[in-house]
Amino acid sequence: MGFSVHWSCFAVLLCLLCMGGGVRCNCTDDNMQIEGGHYTLTKQLMSGSTLIYHCPEGFYPYPTLSRLCQPTKIWKPLPKRYLHQTCKMIECPDPNVLEYGNVFPPQERYYVNNETRFECYSGYTLRGSTTRVCLPNGKWTGATPICSRDTGDHCADPGIPAGAGRSGNIFGIDDTVKYSCNDNLYLVGSNERVCQENGQWTGTEPACYYRHTYDTPLEVSEAFGSSIINSLTTLESTEDTQEGRKIRITKNGTLNIYIAVDISESIEKDQIVKAKDAVTKLLTKISSFAVSPNYDIIFFSSELFEIANIINFFGGNKKSLQSILDELEKFNIDERDNAGTDLNLAFTTFLERIAVIKQQAGDGFKDHHHVLIFFTDGGYNMGGSPSPTVAKIKNLVYMNHTGAANQQTREEFLDIYIFGIGVDIYDDDLQPLTTGTGGKHYFRLKAIDNLQETFDEIIDEEDVKGLCGLHKEYDDQTKESKQKMYPWAAQITNRKCMGSLVTPKFVLTAAHCFKFEDLPTDVQVDINDGRGLVKKVKDFKLHPDYNVDAKKNEGVDEFYDYDVALIELEEYVKISTDVRPICIPCTKETSEALKLVGESTCKEQEQLLLKTHLEELSFLTKNPKIEQKDVLAKLGDNRNECIGHALKAKGITTKDPTVAVTENFLCTGGRSPRRDHIACTGDSGGAVFKNYEHRTIQIGTVSWGTKNLCKAGGVVESDDASRDFHINLFRVVPFLKAVLGNDTQNDYAPLQFLED
Repeated sequence: MGFSVHWSCFAVLLCLLCMGGGVRCNCTDDNMQIEGGHYTLTKQLMSGSTLIYHCPEGFYPYPTLSRLCQPTKIWKPLPKRYLHQTCKMIECPDPNVLEYGNVFPPQERYYVNNETRFECYSGYTLRGSTTRVCLPNGKWTGATPICSRDTGDHCADPGIPAGAGRSGNIFGIDDTVKYSCNDNLYLVGSNERVCQENGQWTGTEPACYYRHTYDTPLEVSEAFGSSIINSLTTLESTEDTQEGRKIRITKNGTLNIYIAVDISESIEKDQIVKAKDAVTKLLTKISSFAVSPNYDIIFFSSELFEIANIINFFGGNKKSLQSILDELEKFNIDERDNAGTDLNLAFTTFLERIAVIKQQAGDGFKDHHHVLIFFTDGGYNMGGSPSPTVAKIKNLVYMNHTGAANQQTREEFLDIYIFGIGVDIYDDDLQPLTTGTGGKHYFRLKAIDNLQETFDEIIDEEDVKGLCGLHKEYDDQTKESKQKMYPWAAQITNRKCMGSLVTPKFVLTAAHCFKFEDLPTDVQVDINDGRGLVKKVKDFKLHPDYNVDAKKNEGVDEFYDYDVALIELEEYVKISTDVRPICIPCTKETSEALKLVGESTCKEQEQLLLKTHLEELSFLTKNPKIEQKDVLAKLGDNRNECIGHALKAKGITTKDPTVAVTENFLCTGGRSPRRDHIACTGDSGGAVFKNYEHRTIQIGTVSWGTKNLCKAGGVVESDDASRDFHINLFRVVPFLKAVLGNDTQNDYAPLQFLED
């Protein structure tokens, strides 16, 4: 210790002499190495640079995670002479806190991959996990084991998490339990919980973390997703209640989202870039929902850099989502001053803007829900603590409602989420800033590498009802990502046709994929929902007006009008991020996806989706993997020229193209004004779709074409004369409604179709 102090004094004097002589004096990399790992520097060896240690999976840097090069050119903390920097194996908190039971094996420390077993004393019953494994993120698998017996308590024993201690062993109404963490652990979650009349404990289950503990993307997805998803989907009456909790986002309500990203020197540039990308992904996925939030987005260090000001959403200068995304894309961190951190400035900015909204909204402010999301390490060195500002925000949003017996609490109208990023996260300062009901609001991230995918998982929660057409938009060329891009894609394998999942029980395809003598047992549908590819078919229904021989006497050997069919599966498919339905025309779910306000109509949907005379649409092919084909539907003035090519098709002798191509068809193909892709053998029955603001809407089904340019399938371009014809689903809604909207049966949940 004496050596370090004397060396520090000498180094300071030397640095001052260097600076006085006009010579740049940087920190040195002497004794900075780490055994078993490596380090990176944010600004080389210059003043303000952070040296960050890195270790392999399952290990963490010890005794420090990082060092800062100070203006004195001395590292903080200084490396210790007798304590070399090394990579130590990650350990999990001590599980030997189980009451009324035993832990096997009993060890002084538990490291990655160590497994524990739990047994209760005679007369006690085990709740939670019987075995747990220490993970590379410093957490145990499974749930906290609890040995309890029927004591007549009002609330169940809340247990003791690994590494913690608890005071309070009586669990009646209004009884309190308090938690603290042992050794050098710190507590995440509620340190105090109260037994309520409904038999539930207040707050969230606590956990004890080491400084090397972090939340995985899956954990963030489950916790953050279950909390924020209600803000994006609850759109019911203001008078409805659910278990005593008032629904907070109504059709007349407003959702305000405030996002702040810390770009100070203490956070590596690549982490800031990834945070920016994650924000972009979050905004695009939120736009998939029926709500249209107002946004406030800032980057901050010692000053603010504004991307979107929420006040503009309430005036005449409202930015479109695309313009906000463009601003995010253009924001260059290298062009900004990132010296110093004023976290309170970000909170104060949001406080001021909430105050303006309250003044402008008047009585309507009571229906505003505010969601604040911060990405920061909490290492502020100016502006003071944000805690008083957070208290003012709460008071403003809660509108002095105390939650007394005769007063409705307003805690559900404010959520503050904090994502801890960076190498050194100031948990003790950040955790108290979070607030909100419905689950965890504080997350500790090792890295943001997978946060984009995490936000996708949040939006794609399988429990969300009525959200057809959700999909993932990134493609890493793997089979898994393709399935998540087109989670509604199905194959009728023994008929060499494709189809689309339109409800968990029905697949939409082409009528010509079936033979006259087919039985349900003859049909095979492949949908990979994790429970086997091939799905048994209960029944199938062809459009009642489909008749391939209907116009033989008029010069059309094979007539494909009304070429649609619905396949009913024996069992519901398992809805997940991999498998979920596409939106189809004239349903209420599709109106929500299109953000049509009020009592929308089928005609409004069609005018919105097919509003130009050249409309961009897509369909799929498979050979051997799924690929997307892009086409232009020729509508209005362009349609007659397009359907005229039908007269060149084999088996057509009529001189009038409208005999073969009725108004029920969409026409694509050719090379003008753009070269379209062409349908191939095996594409029939597939969805002709359009992605509208991140939701997929099926417009038609692939039916027939003038030329067979690609017998084997695949992505093939049209020639000058080749054309494809697809059934326009807007023209066959009565058939879809008769089957999918049938509410007189009890075999499946019907879709809600629009009245017209």
